Amino acid sequence: MQTDIIEKYNRPVPRYTSYPPANYFSNFTEADYLMMVDQSNEARQNQISFYLHIPFCRHLCHYCGCNSYPQAKPEVVKAYVEALHKEIDLVAKHISDGRQISQIHYGGGSPTALPIAMIKELNEHLLSIAPTIERPEIAIECHPGYLDANDWQQLTACGFTRYSLGVQDLRPEVLKVVNRRESMMPVGEILEMLHESGATVNLDFLYGLPLQTIDSFRNTIEQAAAWRPDRLVTFSYAHLPKLFPRQQILDKVGLPANQEKNGMYEAAAEVLTAAGYQPIGLDHFVLPDDELAVALGKGQLHRNFQGYCTRRTTAQVYAFGVTGISQLDDCYAQNGRDINTYIETLNSGQLYISRGYHLTPQEKLVRQVVETLMCNYTLNWSDVAAHLGVSAAEVREACGYNETTFSEMQADGLLRFDDDHIEVNTCGRPFVRCVAAALDPLMAHNDKQFSKPI
Repeated sequence: MQTDIIEKYNRPVPRYTSYPPANYFSNFTEADYLMMVDQSNEARQNQISFYLHIPFCRHLCHYCGCNSYPQAKPEVVKAYVEALHKEIDLVAKHISDGRQISQIHYGGGSPTALPIAMIKELNEHLLSIAPTIERPEIAIECHPGYLDANDWQQLTACGFTRYSLGVQDLRPEVLKVVNRRESMMPVGEILEMLHESGATVNLDFLYGLPLQTIDSFRNTIEQAAAWRPDRLVTFSYAHLPKLFPRQQILDKVGLPANQEKNGMYEAAAEVLTAAGYQPIGLDHFVLPDDELAVALGKGQLHRNFQGYCTRRTTAQVYAFGVTGISQLDDCYAQNGRDINTYIETLNSGQLYISRGYHLTPQEKLVRQVVETLMCNYTLNWSDVAAHLGVSAAEVREACGYNETTFSEMQADGLLRFDDDHIEVNTCGRPFVRCVAAALDPLMAHNDKQFSKPI
């Protein structure tokens, strides 16, 4: 893609892991949330997804923009896990019988910073609440820098069906400068062990870090593809040092220019496509028989805070732990971020809700449009309208659709469109967030901070 086009569209826009994005959330109470949980039982999509936020990390990586904290003392970790169990029980009382669990996801921080016995107990607790669908997805994010063969063996006894390994890069000098520990075991051996357990494996990488070049990242992805993970994820590093002060350390080392960073993504995409992987959404590459690839082919790909999912596993998300965000049919609700306050509040028998957002009917229309476009790179106004039970004109009006804007994007090579379709071109996919932002009325006047696509 030409440099002038990259510079034109490489402007801060939401990642759209939710709509509206989390920085639009405002005051929300425990009563607000529990009322929405009660109402969620009656929603058309009433499968259950549980998210657990484990905030602890053995070391904090300089690039991290997650809600993470240095590893606490064992007694604090134990108290935190006990509070998680109490929160699960408080919410479970409001979930009706007859619903099924389709997803469980552990994020962080580093979930594997917990003793594995505690992880197993949490899984058993969650799975006691309701039956599961056939082949539920039970996933955990893992830091391979602190897990030996015995640890991985114990994890395979916890019931996980998918593991995401935060590899980030394979070059020791890159990992050292960002304060990331190398994998304790050879990554290929870990994959072999997890595959033998019957689970699928993601390998997660970051591009745009100091000391990375197009050639070095290409080599990294070539090695990763040779291990044949089920999914390989190339996340674009989001540099927001004002929001995450520890990222300022990386400014001193220096970051790749936008053109080179875009070249890293293009090199990775070239390698992975040649290796038989199919691109999914912003940053995923999966093998052709992966259910995400099948869902994309049918236009049935979905997305939530935990990542891409299929219509089969789509569910309302009930989150536990500090900063966890629940995603229900009509609202979002987020827990507060202080670990001690979280423990004290749950010990008193209350939930630690701090922020949230109640969607208007118009915003629910926009949410469906944004999600459809972000997941599938294509939008059919009539199909979305039929799914929502409204007219295509109502959906376009809710989105503030402006044909002039899309004519300009078409002239710049990002997409093609007509009266009923928008389709993002292959070269425009890195900027699908910009296309979605053009259908977001909230972007007309906002003072929020967002990251750039590249």
